[in-house]
Amino acid sequence: MGKRKLDALGISAFCESMAMMLQAGIQTEEAVQLLRQEKEQPGPLEQALALVQGELEQGGSLSGALEKTGIFPAYACKMVAAGESSGRLEDVLFRLSRYYAGQKTMSEKLRNAVTYPAAMLVLIIVVLVLMLTMVLPAFTQVYNRLTGSLAHSAYSYIQWAYGFCWAALGVMVLLAAALLIGLTLWNSKKRPLIEGLLYKIPVTRDILQELGMYRFTCALATFLASGEVQDIAVMESLKMTECQPVEEKVKKCILRMEEGHSIAQSAFEEQLFQPVYGRMLLAGERSGSLEPVLWRLAELLEEQCGARTDRLVGVVDPLLSGVLLVTVGISLLSVMLPLLGIMNSIG
Repeated sequence: MGKRKLDALGISAFCESMAMMLQAGIQTEEAVQLLRQEKEQPGPLEQALALVQGELEQGGSLSGALEKTGIFPAYACKMVAAGESSGRLEDVLFRLSRYYAGQKTMSEKLRNAVTYPAAMLVLIIVVLVLMLTMVLPAFTQVYNRLTGSLAHSAYSYIQWAYGFCWAALGVMVLLAAALLIGLTLWNSKKRPLIEGLLYKIPVTRDILQELGMYRFTCALATFLASGEVQDIAVMESLKMTECQPVEEKVKKCILRMEEGHSIAQSAFEEQLFQPVYGRMLLAGERSGSLEPVLWRLAELLEEQCGARTDRLVGVVDPLLSGVLLVTVGISLLSVMLPLLGIMNSIG
């Protein structure tokens, strides 16, 4: 069986389906059997479900069976185990479904934020290459035949077009190479290096911090839904942030909690959330509705992160389009000016 992890959408669908069947009174083993799809060549999920069903039939736990499949992330297995031990498995599965659905949405937004500029860079490079290999040489051949009647000063405009296109092409190739190298390092062990560079840019720093806060808030709400105590829930949620500045703030909150403060009070004093969100958390804790408030904060953080990402794409899009239009426009103007010289000499 392949050990490739199930994607966020698949985990979300599995957890939601299991939760709904458990809510309907179906036993765990029977629910897994119903999820299986009998095929001549079953896919990784069907093979994993067959293994899960076998483990359950032998008296094993759902969390242990999911872990043995190798395709479910450790976080999901740990949360299912917490739900089983606290008797809140159905609740936890619904929360996990919501958590991974949100992760999928955020991943798609971030992927689109990178994909569109990358596509624009490729388009600009292709256009510039065509200008340098086809359009400008065609005009040059025509003007070379007319150099006897064309003023050298007018003919020199086409040399400007060559220089401008080569300069623009060099910049675009460097940007494309930087983007490719950045994506490669992001998916490797060198990811902290790229994060360090992105933290120096205000726009990307805000996006990464809000994304880290979103992951932490979702994980904390899910742990609390499993019946975990606040101290352990916060420490376990810390592992999900994947953002150094957020981790540092959470660690300060943990130190305050060790002194006897609650998570809401600690978060408010350490300004883990924005002041208005910190007050929401305090009110939720005092009213006994901390978990719903955390999910509401997660939704707000998701919306903010998505809005910032859209604004970033909204800035990069017209900027790259403008570079393309200006480059092509100046190049075409440069090759047309000698034509005006020819017309004037004929006239």
